[in-house]
Amino acid sequence: MFGVGDPDADLMFVGEAPGRDEDIQGEPFVGRSGQLLDRLLAEELGIERGQVYIANVVKCRPPDNRDPRPDEIAACRPYLATQVELIAPRVIVTLGNFATKLLLETDKGITSVRGASYPMGDAYLVPTFHPAAALRGGGVVLAQMRADFVRAKLLIGLGG
Repeated sequence: MFGVGDPDADLMFVGEAPGRDEDIQGEPFVGRSGQLLDRLLAEELGIERGQVYIANVVKCRPPDNRDPRPDEIAACRPYLATQVELIAPRVIVTLGNFATKLLLETDKGITSVRGASYPMGDAYLVPTFHPAAALRGGGVVLAQMRADFVRAKLLIGLGG
């Protein structure tokens, strides 16, 4: 599963890997996490899924929905690098630890790096939680995600 969305998008989202629903439908973020992502796009940015580009670090679903292994991440990294280069977004929002650690080139977890934006070439990177974490973690995690989405909105100039 390569990615989906507007190839000229100013905003790109990068998640971890396809899950069961994504594997079945062949599109990233289509299950409950995707529904939450769509809702946050509408409510916090005033845009729809088709106006952004969505990709994953790992392009194939890991067996038994396990975490991607380092060798799988390394094998898929050139594809993601090419996607970022071709889309050339102004803002990249990483969803969760795997995407954040890879693109920020850090071993720090999402809870210690979210809440800020980071220069990344001609773009900015805004790390936030994976929508699945908000579905499990409740209101505090969701509120933090909303704040991160607003941060991305301001960086791409959609409002302020």
